[in-house]
Amino acid sequence: MHLIDFFSRNKKTALVLGLILVLAAVYVVVVPRGGAAAGSTYQTEAAGRGNLSTSVGATGTVRATQSVSLAWQTSGIVGSVHAQLGDTVQADELLAVLERSSLPQDVVLAESNLISAQQALDDLIGSADTDKANAAIALRDAQEAYDEALHYRELLDQRVDYDILVGFNGTKTPMGWMRIPDIRHIKYYPDETQKAEADQDLALRIAELEDARRAYDRLQSGPNAQDLAAAEARVAAAQAALDQAKIIAPFDGVITDMSVQQGDRVSAGELAFRVEDLSHLLIDLEVSEVDINSVSVGQEVTVNFDAIQGKDYQGLVVEVAGAGTSSAGSVNFRVTVKLADADELVKPGMTAAVLIRVRNLEDALLVPNRAVRVLNGQRFVYVLGEDGLPNPVEVRLGATSDVYSQLVGGDLQEGDLIVLNPPETLDP
Repeated sequence: MHLIDFFSRNKKTALVLGLILVLAAVYVVVVPRGGAAAGSTYQTEAAGRGNLSTSVGATGTVRATQSVSLAWQTSGIVGSVHAQLGDTVQADELLAVLERSSLPQDVVLAESNLISAQQALDDLIGSADTDKANAAIALRDAQEAYDEALHYRELLDQRVDYDILVGFNGTKTPMGWMRIPDIRHIKYYPDETQKAEADQDLALRIAELEDARRAYDRLQSGPNAQDLAAAEARVAAAQAALDQAKIIAPFDGVITDMSVQQGDRVSAGELAFRVEDLSHLLIDLEVSEVDINSVSVGQEVTVNFDAIQGKDYQGLVVEVAGAGTSSAGSVNFRVTVKLADADELVKPGMTAAVLIRVRNLEDALLVPNRAVRVLNGQRFVYVLGEDGLPNPVEVRLGATSDVYSQLVGGDLQEGDLIVLNPPETLDP
């Protein structure tokens, strides 16, 4: 049978052989000659370039962006419950309320106090609107009076010429006798007494106009600020007293815990609901002082949970503490991470393992960490020679990850076959 016919008829066998050839390209297995023990083999990897991401690892606990435990502010019997565990609620939404008949007297009286305080506030605002309208009318009248006084005073500084009818004269015309009006031209000069009186009147009109303008401007901003603040404070106090009988959501969130049912008798300080904002989840980490200078806001992170197998989550560093805390002889710094793709599987209180990607290198010459040996404080790797024997080569390493390190110096060259499993008895 020809080889071509064999592969065309045995496609599965050909696939397996191809896979074996691919795997053989990954590791070069060499049987050493000479100094190595007979039958021993070396796994190698060519020194090559690639991208390297260095990380700082830490563990922490998931928490909500906002979280609050809501407790009753007074005693009574629960009259109605408007939310259940797991419900999404809005800010200022009523969650539960006590029966009015079961409330202490001061809370019951708060209802009437609220009505009175609100009416007083409305009256204050309403009267301010009326005063503003009256002030506008007064300002208009004062302006008109001033304009008239000013015009009259200006006339007194001028000679007044006018004609006056003093009678009629008889005159003979071709058509007969006719009466002709006798009109005389008069020149009038005001005296100083009139001017002085006009000056006094003008000064009065100016003062009245200024008073009207100040009154109008003062009312433009609404009621007196102090009166308004006092009225609003009385309304707020009455409302706060009345709200002691209610549980109200302080922000948008989800009810993650509740311990209240209709008909329960409760006391002041007794917990009713826990509301958490789960729209964004945070993880608080404790990072060692050795690593903290590598961590900064904006760095990307990878998150894993023991409770969620086979899934990685992503996030960002959003806060790095400026001061550390000492515990058990070590100093740690709080770092806060925000999850970017949290789903319903992630819950507050879960323990998270976080890798902070503190540095990303591209096209770096990489050395496998498993191949690095240390002798007398010096790092080196074994490179497979042409004779099939491993030879020690000094290396200087930079950034490192779990698998690879960056080569920053030494005698290793790109393409050298690095021995991954040199015998322990070899010496440099």
